[in-house]
Amino acid sequence: MPDHDTLTPATSRTNAAIIMPAFNEQASIAPLIGRIKESTGLPIWVIDDCSTDTTAKHAAEAGARVIRLPEQLGAWGATQTGLRAAFREQMGCVVTMDADGQHGPDDIKQLMEPIISGSADVVIGSCPERGSRLRHVAWWLMRLTSGLRCKDLTSGYRALNDKAIALMAGPSANHLEYQDVGVLLMFERARLRIVESPVHMPRRADGKSRIFSSWLAVTYYMAQTLVLGASKRRRPTMNLKKLRT
Repeated sequence: MPDHDTLTPATSRTNAAIIMPAFNEQASIAPLIGRIKESTGLPIWVIDDCSTDTTAKHAAEAGARVIRLPEQLGAWGATQTGLRAAFREQMGCVVTMDADGQHGPDDIKQLMEPIISGSADVVIGSCPERGSRLRHVAWWLMRLTSGLRCKDLTSGYRALNDKAIALMAGPSANHLEYQDVGVLLMFERARLRIVESPVHMPRRADGKSRIFSSWLAVTYYMAQTLVLGASKRRRPTMNLKKLRT
């Protein structure tokens, strides 16, 4: 694997791909790929996170490039695998999206527009009205501890340019476990330009989250996310000249 610290990221924004991590999504993957191809015509890379069903087979038959992981890495690890492939292949733009049908292909072009025009480095597909009251309480706590101001803190539906791809493909992003607050804090610290674009997110096709399958998983996620947000929050710079006077 190449050393990401020594490589120069691509400068072209015309070559793009869809990166889609997937785990046991055989029911939704093929129809979703078909809709993406009709909507954009972009190449689709499915990162199969050790699915135990026929997700990889259905994705390949639908026309996607399938990257099969030798061990399960979770949603962020699978996404980063795709971003590393995009970095090596000098992609100027990628769109990361879920394989469960919650991220509508019709919004892809809208997400890519600020990247193509050069007015943003990261575009977040934002749907702040989704979810339960408990989710909104969780978002409030995340903003409080991290200092982030995004309306939708947990959306994995994003468009990234070459700078953001290089950052997320590099070793500094290896230690992240989830793809939300930690990723957003890295974007902010690198002073990348982040904009939010409104999208519609329907319910999952089968109604079951692969990540938050139990309250124990939710509790672990919240504890880890809040500690990360508090520890990595950007601190205000002291005005030493003013202090001396």
